[in-house]
Amino acid sequence: MAVVCRRITASSRTYSLSALTRCLQEEAAAIAVAAERLSSSQVEKALVLLERCGDQRAKLVITGVGKSGIVARKIAATFSSIGLMALYLNPLDAMHGDLGVVAQEDVCLLLSNSGETAELLEVLPHLKRRGTARIALVGKPDSSLARGSDVVLEASVDREVCPLNLAPTASTAVAMAIGDALAAIWMERRNISPADFAFNHPAGSLGKQLTLTASDLMVPVAKVQPLQPNTSLQDVICKLTQDGIGSGWVEDPSTAGLLLGLITDGDLRRALRDHSAENWASLSAADLMTADPITVDADLLAVEAIKQMECNRRKPISVLPVVGPDSSGNLLLGLLRLHDLIQAGLT
Repeated sequence: MAVVCRRITASSRTYSLSALTRCLQEEAAAIAVAAERLSSSQVEKALVLLERCGDQRAKLVITGVGKSGIVARKIAATFSSIGLMALYLNPLDAMHGDLGVVAQEDVCLLLSNSGETAELLEVLPHLKRRGTARIALVGKPDSSLARGSDVVLEASVDREVCPLNLAPTASTAVAMAIGDALAAIWMERRNISPADFAFNHPAGSLGKQLTLTASDLMVPVAKVQPLQPNTSLQDVICKLTQDGIGSGWVEDPSTAGLLLGLITDGDLRRALRDHSAENWASLSAADLMTADPITVDADLLAVEAIKQMECNRRKPISVLPVVGPDSSGNLLLGLLRLHDLIQAGLT
């Protein structure tokens, strides 16, 4: 069999880019046209139902078949992420028991470009019987699904981006955009704050910045045995190496657990630089430590601790003692290292 190799030229790449740009522009235009077709009264009714969902801690149940089902899953995921309990309901499974997840106070969003999807029309009377509010997101506002719903959001398109005008492309883009817009406006009306958003995104960058505290990332004091002021230089070096933490703390002899000073690798190097070699043997922890280290509270956000490390003008800070209140001073709870903050993805 002869193999025909097509040579990709600069002109063919330019054509491909031009064609791709055209498709994107057509989808963008379809979204813009859909925005003009939406009824303001129907949009307001939909938003009132969604707000009621949030007030009553009810669910937003979203359903669809095929590509509309995939869009429905994405819209459900978006609403869940911003604080409105939402789930995708497979209409086929709904007719075989899963309808039990739908309650009277819930709101059901049904997606169908034709508005005549048999599986959704089968579910519709059962939603009515339960008294569940229904929002139809459809390409045909005069369809059976639209007539059986309380609210109709028109998502019609003049044609698909697909050259055959068959594959759901522009229509799914419009449905997705309307779902995103509903979620965005719901966030505005509910005054969702970055902290609220982070509550549902604890593993994301924003979530970490707004939830992780110094106590979450610190090395607990139980893992760092204290040094005494008279601990020798050799023992200090052994202790810093043994713990594998790269720093140590000096305990106040008068009060157990009370921070007297901090010794880091930097403190050790500076002390050796400032003292002649013949005096090294006489150095103790009290000679090496920073006697008044900057400390942070346990509930301080870790991202704020980073700022304290970066803004210090006296010397570079790679370790911050985490302290808690005590009747006689600051009780050491742990050590917060720059290394741990980096590992947590905060820098």
